[in-house]
Amino acid sequence: MGRLLCLLLMLLGGQVWADERIRYCDYPVYPPISWSDGKQVRGLAPSVVKAVLGKLGYEVEIVVLGNWKRCLLDAAEGRVDVVLAYSSEQREQSMHFSKVPVLREEVAVFFNRKHPVHFERLEDLARYRGGLLFGESYGPDFDRFVARHGNIEWVSDSQQNFGKLVRGRIDFITHERRTGQLYVEHLQGGADIQALPNSLSVDYLRLAVSRRSRLAGQMPQIDAELQRLADAGMIERWLNESEATYRDMIKLPVDAR
Repeated sequence: MGRLLCLLLMLLGGQVWADERIRYCDYPVYPPISWSDGKQVRGLAPSVVKAVLGKLGYEVEIVVLGNWKRCLLDAAEGRVDVVLAYSSEQREQSMHFSKVPVLREEVAVFFNRKHPVHFERLEDLARYRGGLLFGESYGPDFDRFVARHGNIEWVSDSQQNFGKLVRGRIDFITHERRTGQLYVEHLQGGADIQALPNSLSVDYLRLAVSRRSRLAGQMPQIDAELQRLADAGMIERWLNESEATYRDMIKLPVDAR
């Protein structure tokens, strides 16, 4: 009887732990926001998610899928609980977005200086061929522009995208300025890649919770914790640390990573 009771308690304990585990989906190709060192996902995004949800008493399981679109689809269907993303009218139908932003992001147009791009307003890009990652959205105006002109080639990772830009197979990439500049620093042929000074847009990364998740009713607590972390300077600290760590990793020989 005693052994059966112990076994029951162990099973119940395991169930309680499983019930408190939250699935966070990341596509780690956006240093210093999120990136992989080959063993684990690192960066500002997982640090913020773990800190916020840990404060709420949850264990975080990081899920990495084949592309960013998969993360968004799984969040919409409730197969994962949390992503870090820009808010849009379409995404808000399936996810709750934090009122407190995690990070302000400036979206820039990257081009190859051997093939200059003229850009003052969005419609100027209609004459060029662009590249985007599956699932990326830079606001309703840009999404409508892409749908109207059909001049975008979709790929699954940034290395492929910037590689096409280096080789002249596409004319521009719209990408977060901070991430893009960090990425091309050590990219072969990256010296030819530049970002135009005028930005396409400014947006805010937010913690997004699936409407099918148990977290859906805890957005006020999530906002409160995000605000506390921002006021304490922790988000800026994690961002700077991630950027420095990523640069150090890139400098390492391949067999030392």
